[in-house]
Amino acid sequence: MTYVVRFSKRSQADLISIYAYISAKSDSSRALAYFERIRDYCLTVNRFSQRGTSWQQVQRGVRVVGFERRVSIAFRIKGQTIEIVRVMYGSRNVEKHLKAGRRGEG
Repeated sequence: MTYVVRFSKRSQADLISIYAYISAKSDSSRALAYFERIRDYCLTVNRFSQRGTSWQQVQRGVRVVGFERRVSIAFRIKGQTIEIVRVMYGSRNVEKHLKAGRRGEG
């Protein structure tokens, strides 16, 4: 089955935050290239939807997969849609951020 990938508002904000952080530390072209690699990787989750590690104990139906050793991507399947829940950069506490995302996620 092929799923449609949708980014939650929170994951969109995460991507913008990552772009802003890297742009401030380096330059906008490098930040944009990294942003695009993360986005493109997220779009491939629909082909292998059971990849990553289940975080069912933290948030129902959520799986987390790593990207380039610096990013954790949380997603869940909802019908025929895969929702990218969070895109967390660096050494963020994944469990803490997923629990916080349960309130007002959209």
